[in-house]
Amino acid sequence: MAKFYLPYYTGHLELEVPDERLAGVLVSRSEEFSPKLSQTELVEEALAHPIGSERLSALAAGKKHIVIISSDHTRPVPSAVTMPVLLKEIRSTNQDCRITILIATGMHRATTHEELVAKYGAEIVENEEIVVHNAYRDEDMAFQGILPSGGELWVNKLAVECDLLISEGFIEPHFFAGFSGGRKSVLPGIASKKSVLWNHNALFIANQHARAGSLEENPIHKDMLFAAQAVGLSFILNVVINSKKEVIAAFAGDCSKAHAEGCAFVKSLAQEKAIPADIVVTTNGGYPLDQNIYQTVKGMTAGEACVREGGVIIIASSCVDGHGGEFIYKLLAEQPSAQAAYDAINGVHPSETEFDQWEAQVLARVLTKCTVIIVSRHCDPEIIKAMHIGHAFTLEEAMEKAEAIVGKNSRITVIPDGIAVIVQ
Repeated sequence: MAKFYLPYYTGHLELEVPDERLAGVLVSRSEEFSPKLSQTELVEEALAHPIGSERLSALAAGKKHIVIISSDHTRPVPSAVTMPVLLKEIRSTNQDCRITILIATGMHRATTHEELVAKYGAEIVENEEIVVHNAYRDEDMAFQGILPSGGELWVNKLAVECDLLISEGFIEPHFFAGFSGGRKSVLPGIASKKSVLWNHNALFIANQHARAGSLEENPIHKDMLFAAQAVGLSFILNVVINSKKEVIAAFAGDCSKAHAEGCAFVKSLAQEKAIPADIVVTTNGGYPLDQNIYQTVKGMTAGEACVREGGVIIIASSCVDGHGGEFIYKLLAEQPSAQAAYDAINGVHPSETEFDQWEAQVLARVLTKCTVIIVSRHCDPEIIKAMHIGHAFTLEEAMEKAEAIVGKNSRITVIPDGIAVIVQ
């Protein structure tokens, strides 16, 4: 009997699978990777040896206003580790500059004070200038040109008006942008809703290159990279983390070059060949990534790459904040079936993209291939069911429901963290 500990909310769930039914296990080798330095030392080392760039302390010298784009509450960036090192590096040559930490919410809800403290620690929140980006405030935006795809690029004025723009974030496989991190801190991070909506359009989401681990020929990535270059993102600090949200590697320097090296490192650890099965059991990596159905779609796509047509994906995800947005909820719940939702979204012109349409499109795509069951003790089951998704309170209950569909002797693939792997 194979035993697994699956991340769920702030803890884990236990899963047992009979050896004769286990088709295989897909895990990122990040769990086996053991850095020789501490988390802080890894960040310091990256800043001391930037890729394709001068050292940040040199770039910061003489600047009056520096903006640091930083990920929001939906991303497990260990900013309590990274931000103090960044601030120290800047102030080593410039004690008098104004520093603004700009929270890259994209089109998410605003990060709360409590979430900021949990992310950075009380000292930084009390002593540093922090601005939470609001994609819906047109008066906060500045026009920065036309994206390669033809859409308008509008970004937060703070990023345009400062003397030096840098960002911090983390790199992981991303289900349609290829990888997170780097250029993504600008678009969608601090962009206007109109630019985000255009970039996340149905035609791009349906593109075969808009998949985890794919950057070349990815139209979404091309727009994002243009945006970062247009606003002059001069320096990035991106980390790679394990399932414990600990830094195992850090990459700093030029937005494109440092990010590319970080992506190559992640790919070397995360890429796995698909193991087809009737049932795929996975997760969304625990909190904060499993806080709602919106985010949980990402973990589902790893299961999508393995599950056979007509099979079942079981995904353990707390969805403690519910669906994650009225828009994604309505795009599924107001349609009679997942297929109807998928048909309604596909082909929508970029100029008519609706909020959360991209997440609904991917969710509907997965649901047209297989049954999905979310295991959650925290979310109202009726919300889940209304979106054409199955619900179970426990893994055991979910497995019984899956076996009723594909049989008790069905083969099972386990992906303990669906966000951490690139399945091909």
